[in-house]
Amino acid sequence: MFLRTPPEHKMRLPTAAEALPGRAEPLTTSQSHAVLGTPLKPPFPPGMQQIIVGMGCFWGAERLFWQLDGVYTTAVGYTAGLTPNPTYEEVCSGLTGHNEVVLVVFDPEVITLDEVLRVFWESHDPTMGMRQGNDLGTQYRSGIYTTDMAQRAQAEASKARFADALHAGGKGPITTEILPAAQFYYAEPYHQQYLHKNPGGYCGLAGTGICMR
Repeated sequence: MFLRTPPEHKMRLPTAAEALPGRAEPLTTSQSHAVLGTPLKPPFPPGMQQIIVGMGCFWGAERLFWQLDGVYTTAVGYTAGLTPNPTYEEVCSGLTGHNEVVLVVFDPEVITLDEVLRVFWESHDPTMGMRQGNDLGTQYRSGIYTTDMAQRAQAEASKARFADALHAGGKGPITTEILPAAQFYYAEPYHQQYLHKNPGGYCGLAGTGICMR
C-alpha cells in the first residue's frame, strides 16, 4: 500500500529549541468514562495501579483496554514530550515530542500487570519505530511508561520474552521505549472513548499475529 512520506521532522523527536511553547493551563476534558461510568482523573480507589501505553492511534488502543475485566478506567492523552498542555493538532505537527497514549487504571486483584502487558504486546507491532501501520510520525511510536521500578522491571522482562517470540516468528527487533511515566496530558473531550461515540470511526490497531510466550 502506498504511504505518503511525511516531513522529515515528523519522523524524529524535536529538540527543545524546536518544540512548540504550549500553554500553562490544562485543556478542558471529560470527567467520566463514557462506557464504564468511572472517573477519568484521580484520585482512584485504593489498590488500583496505573500504567501508560502508546501503540499507535489512541482511539483503538483505548477501546482495547476498557473492554478488559479488571480495568477500572481508561483515558487518552499525550506524554513523553516537551510541550506543556499540547493540543491534538500540535501533537500531530510533530513539534511537541509527545506520544498518543492510553492511561490504563486497573485492579491487580482482577487483572495482573503481566496480562495488561501481554495485551499491549500482542495487539500492535512494536518493531515499527516512529510508525504504526499506515500512521506515520513520532506520536505513533510504541511505548510503555511506568509508575515505579517494579513496573519497569516487569515491562523490561515482558519485552525480552516478546522479543524472543518475534525473532522466532521472523520479525525484527523491538523499538518500544520503556520510560518512567512523565506528565500525562489529557486529550480533548471528543477523543475520550472515541470509538464508543463513533462506532464506525477509524481504528488502525493491528498485531503481528505472534503470541507472548
